[in-house]
Amino acid sequence: MGDMTIRRTARKGRHMQFDFETMLDRVGKDAMAVESLGMPGGFAPGAPKEGYDAIPMWVADMNFPTAPSVVKAIIERAQHPAFGYFMPSKAYYDAIINWQKTRHGVEGLEPHHIGYQNGVLGGLASACGAFTAPGDKVLVHSPTYIGFTNAINRCGRQPECSPLVRDEKGVWRMDYDDMSQRIEREKIGLAVMCSPYNPCGRVWEKWELERAAEVFAEHDVVVVADEIWSDLVLGDAKHMPFHTVSDDARMRTITLNAPSKTFNLAGLIGSYDIVFNPRLHERLYAQGNSSYYNDLNVLSMHALIGGYSPEGAAWVDELTHVLARNAALACDFIDATPGLEAARPQGTYMIFVDCTEWCAKRGRTIDELEQALWDVGVTVQDGRMFHGPCHIRMNVALPTHKVKEALERMADVLA
Repeated sequence: MGDMTIRRTARKGRHMQFDFETMLDRVGKDAMAVESLGMPGGFAPGAPKEGYDAIPMWVADMNFPTAPSVVKAIIERAQHPAFGYFMPSKAYYDAIINWQKTRHGVEGLEPHHIGYQNGVLGGLASACGAFTAPGDKVLVHSPTYIGFTNAINRCGRQPECSPLVRDEKGVWRMDYDDMSQRIEREKIGLAVMCSPYNPCGRVWEKWELERAAEVFAEHDVVVVADEIWSDLVLGDAKHMPFHTVSDDARMRTITLNAPSKTFNLAGLIGSYDIVFNPRLHERLYAQGNSSYYNDLNVLSMHALIGGYSPEGAAWVDELTHVLARNAALACDFIDATPGLEAARPQGTYMIFVDCTEWCAKRGRTIDELEQALWDVGVTVQDGRMFHGPCHIRMNVALPTHKVKEALERMADVLA
């Protein structure tokens, strides 16, 4: 595997066991982040001008090789030349149970509480079918992940956006009164809780989750908790699974998770749900299984086992150190650039940058700013699809030297 395996390095006084400094060449390897640039009719950024390489900062996957333990597990299974029908193994369930307990403090989780979903958005689609009717509204917060709004719309439902608000310190917060009013007015029976939050990077505090749980309990709302980012928490923040907030939350929550964000495995597809309420479980699976698509992939199963291992945990610990460093670099740059504003993320590796003041002062549109960045290979994402009217979403899951290079190019454009 060469440079793709463990590499002993020392970065800024910290001994690094794994390689987070080699920039992967993803060209010709089926990567949306680089292969789709400039394609007509899509949502990808434009291709860079001649003389510039593309620095992928848009799709929410990482430009790092995955954990060696994941690769090892896949290769070991692939060396057995039979891929017939299979059953999820005890090792698979044990890996999830142990990971959720040791990383997130989840107690009482058993194999029958765990199910498979064909991606987190597939799980949301199943929940829409199980707990809503065509035309119903589903509560989400905004700015919101485009996947939620697309999935809800494709199911024939309508997203109802409750705007997050920024407090006096610039921290994104839920508006509980607004949530309650929308739920009551629109007779909403299903809500999406994203934690940690994409695209704003919030890791909700215990009291925030408790207050949200009270709103959902008051109106008897089923909650889909997307916790796919739960392992990528930065600094001193701590993720709290929504179903652990209270006994009531435990019985009304469908938690959706996956190793895909944590270990850069989105192309394998392999999410799982945690549902403690037997009735919710039955209805969710009656819907999900009706299409005959909702079956686990054997290599995805082994990838999860490899990731949710002691070596995988050590890799994640180093990864979050690198992500925190990169996010700090980017936010320091944003803070020092007049007209740009962003809340420092507590989780994820995405930064949601408000460019309103910069564009207004210079008489430029967000389209013009994005095009100027794309021209020099800084392929950030248009924030309008996330309900940010003059925003960009920026992925900093790259080697630190590439983040610095991207910021230098941005500085030239912004100047």
